[in-house]
Amino acid sequence: MKKFILFITLIFISACSDLAHVGQVPELTPIHAGAEAFTMREATTGRNAPNKRQNSASLWTASRQSLFGDRRAIDRGDILTVVIEIDESAEFSNSSQRGRSGSESLGIPSLLGIPEILKLGGGTTIADAVSTNSSSSSSGEGSVSRNEKLELIVAATITDVLPNGVLQIQGSQEVRVNYEVRELLVEGFVRPEDISRKNEITYDKIASARISYGGRGQITRMQQPRYGQQIADILLPF
Repeated sequence: MKKFILFITLIFISACSDLAHVGQVPELTPIHAGAEAFTMREATTGRNAPNKRQNSASLWTASRQSLFGDRRAIDRGDILTVVIEIDESAEFSNSSQRGRSGSESLGIPSLLGIPEILKLGGGTTIADAVSTNSSSSSSGEGSVSRNEKLELIVAATITDVLPNGVLQIQGSQEVRVNYEVRELLVEGFVRPEDISRKNEITYDKIASARISYGGRGQITRMQQPRYGQQIADILLPF
């Protein structure tokens, strides 16, 4: 009884958390709460400061502020653009078929004169004392068809520079339309030399890439099965 009451209480609490969002637009995540903002606040800016000894009117200085300077992100707190263009499709089809048959027969025509002793009649034997046969067959088919297409551009921040020079990046983007928030998250490791002169990098050059595109809001909640249905799908064996 106590377990049942606890279960009902948990359901009630979860329902109350959902009821709190009724009629409310989904809140956006504060930009100062993520790892990107923390890195940009903690990163030193001395490297980007202009050199006072150089002539500020010259176009040929080596500083990043120069017209011909290298403006690619290379240090913690720098921002670069991640271009995500996923257009993939896959199709698999498998079929298997198996069959097996076997038979066994054991006969003893005359075992210690048992047919005569039991008065089984003239010429009666136990030639087919044991006879077995079996057969089995199985077949299976399976197919997978998948088509994915995603085109997005998001700004990411260098959150760390590894000892080997590889850059760890992280980026996030939230767009709210009416009562629905679309979220885009990207994270991974990139090489400085893979960043283009436009300070861009494509997703296929990101190692251990983690790309998430989803949402939260009224439409997303409607597309999700209810908690009871999810629990029933897990517990029911059929």
